[in-house]
Amino acid sequence: MSIKRICLYGPESVGKTTLGRQLAAYYQTGFVHEVARDMLVTNDFSVADIIRTGQAQTDAVLGATQTANRLLICDTDVITTQIYAEVYLGQIPPVLYDLEKQVPYNLYLLLDIDVPWVADGLRDLGHRRTELFARFKTALDSRGIAYVRVSGDWAARWATVVEAIDALLTVA
Repeated sequence: MSIKRICLYGPESVGKTTLGRQLAAYYQTGFVHEVARDMLVTNDFSVADIIRTGQAQTDAVLGATQTANRLLICDTDVITTQIYAEVYLGQIPPVLYDLEKQVPYNLYLLLDIDVPWVADGLRDLGHRRTELFARFKTALDSRGIAYVRVSGDWAARWATVVEAIDALLTVA
């Protein structure tokens, strides 16, 4: 049986991590957290740092795929790493495009910015949420990647993502 990879996708503070943990518990499967949160302790990082982060995220997803149960819930992807590289460094290291190709996802869930932004010491782009959401959406659209847009209160978000994942699981 092939493992279906689900990417929780969107700018900071839209509930990806919380939702990801809840989904992994609900579906009794693995969850890959955003490794950048472990590796980058400030928003002052280098190109080498962002490349290491992209590689670590890729490795984490590939490793967790081996032990997942039917599907794997992922807090982020390397497209996200590319977006933040461009925002913070003004460039996207080409290797990040190569890393992106190593981990295809079966379902992208684009989480909307219609929930409160919460500062946590690393998040610092609350004032640019609309711009960042547009960047995230454009990145998927320009690649022709289909996605489910997830918005509303937490109950509505849960219902949307469970419906989308259940539909994916019923496809052979």
